[in-house]
Amino acid sequence: MRTTRIPVLIVLMTIAIAALPQSAAGQSRDERAIRAAGQAWQHAIAAQNVDGIVAVHTPDAVVLFANSPVIKGSAAIRSTWTDVVKIPGYKVQWTPTKIDVASATVATEYGTYTESYDTPSGKANDAGTYVTIWHKVNGKWRVALDAPVSTNPAPPAMPAEASTFTARSGSSLAWSDFAPPGFAPGAKISVLHGDPSAPGRFVLRLSFPDGYQVPLHWHPTAEYVTVV
Repeated sequence: MRTTRIPVLIVLMTIAIAALPQSAAGQSRDERAIRAAGQAWQHAIAAQNVDGIVAVHTPDAVVLFANSPVIKGSAAIRSTWTDVVKIPGYKVQWTPTKIDVASATVATEYGTYTESYDTPSGKANDAGTYVTIWHKVNGKWRVALDAPVSTNPAPPAMPAEASTFTARSGSSLAWSDFAPPGFAPGAKISVLHGDPSAPGRFVLRLSFPDGYQVPLHWHPTAEYVTVV
């Protein structure tokens, strides 16, 4: 028994040691495949190839952009990237720091990214870190989750506006005719606060006769409207 067990043990150890380089080589192949898929992803973005971008993701992939709702599934990813690639001068590049192949079908990647695009006031830039979870589907690595996180400082908070109180009684309101271009005569306007023709907030009241038709129009600023 003693003369036969030792050779068997040696054989088993030899097999185990021989398997280590094969496992490491397999992991290297997976890492290379993931890096290649990441490069194809970036090339598809640069070429505005939305089909190519979607193809890198699994059908139920999740994308977590900052300050945005969760994007899940091929349709939502397609819609999002269709808009993103149309941003003037949009460029993005990410560099993997580490790719950890946890199993034959799951891998985790993290690294850094830079992003830039054109705005009316010049070039805008962003930079940050990201985490990507890869799943191997039908022998190919696909993005199951992508989560970029900006490291740019948050914009400073706007100072609080000074509070004011203005009171007007109904009997003291001064009304004047309201007939801008395209509006029928008969309406009246009373300004309670501010100047509607100047920058800044204002409050006004409009009075319309019964049956008055308000034509289709647009407003250059956001407003709160109360119908009494």
